[in-house]
Amino acid sequence: MNLFQVYPLLDVEPVKAKGNYIYDDDGQKYLDFYGGHAVISIGHSHPHYVDRVNAQLNDIGFYSNSVPISIQKELADKLGKLTEYRNWNLFLCNSGAEANENALKVASAHNKCKKVLAFSGAFHGRTSLAVSVTDNPDILFPVNEGAEVLRYAFEDFDGVESALKNEDISAVIIEGIQGVGGVVAPSPEFFKHLRKLCDNTDTVFILDEVQSGFGRTGKFFAHQLFAIEPDIITMAKGMGNGFPVGGVLIHPKFEASFGMLGTTFGGNHLACAASLAVLEVIEQEKLMDNAMKMGEYLKLELNKLPQIKEVRGFGLMIGVEFMAPVEKWRKKLLYRHHIFTGSSANKNVLRLLPPLGINKEECDTLIKALKEVLT
Repeated sequence: MNLFQVYPLLDVEPVKAKGNYIYDDDGQKYLDFYGGHAVISIGHSHPHYVDRVNAQLNDIGFYSNSVPISIQKELADKLGKLTEYRNWNLFLCNSGAEANENALKVASAHNKCKKVLAFSGAFHGRTSLAVSVTDNPDILFPVNEGAEVLRYAFEDFDGVESALKNEDISAVIIEGIQGVGGVVAPSPEFFKHLRKLCDNTDTVFILDEVQSGFGRTGKFFAHQLFAIEPDIITMAKGMGNGFPVGGVLIHPKFEASFGMLGTTFGGNHLACAASLAVLEVIEQEKLMDNAMKMGEYLKLELNKLPQIKEVRGFGLMIGVEFMAPVEKWRKKLLYRHHIFTGSSANKNVLRLLPPLGINKEECDTLIKALKEVLT
């Protein structure tokens, strides 16, 4: 049997990883400035993470959501403390796409509407509803085309106001910071405009924090940088440090009912142990503070490089837009300097999403390598 070839592959196979580094089958060491799409939040094979998951596996790894699972409540309590959404509710699932699907369902159940307002450059996942609100026609197939989606650009104050005034839109879904879109965020004023419009029209305001959450921006969620509060928050990626975990944080105004949402694997014992380990390390090692500090240092140094058009982002979610496509430089960084970095839908943008514990010396290694490949 062959693999279904849907991924273009780099010519490096990681076989071991520790901290902020990856090793291939020849023992070559690579600095990880991409974290596998922002998934590796606390570093590869963190000792506390390994110990907590192993201990849980030795007790019980899985049973279904038809029985009490106490570690789910432990995770909910810890999330409430670190996010400051203590009185909200948590639904656990397996991925960001699944989290967004369920968020849109909760919104529609609440106001009985079915239209969704989304934004240019958005990426929300590849499943049915999630891909419908994603701005990429190449991954949208006929079976996914039934959803009624209105799409607007960031800062289109008048457009979104006109769309919402009819009060027939179920939800507005927006990323805290667009990741795949090139590390782009709207202004705080636009976020606040959306919040006010949703309040006035009973539209559900959904913040997709799948990539920008779990401390990556220096705040727990990116929207907290803009002093707004949504109605529903979706999360995944860094939530499990590599273990497949997703979640939906839901304002208490939404009522649950048996059978409304469901999942086989979501919230299993191992997933909760992995996510709790991530939260404990983020808190104990003050990784949000480090993300903010190292992010500011990186942006300062990156702005000194040649051929730079703009350096964007917050914390350790950084997009570096160059005057030309970055693919050739990414390959040199990987094959010559042994540094993993990321791309985006904008071919001129280099995406940097390292583990949150990255240090100054490792940042300097990246800057030195970039100087060489650019000159």
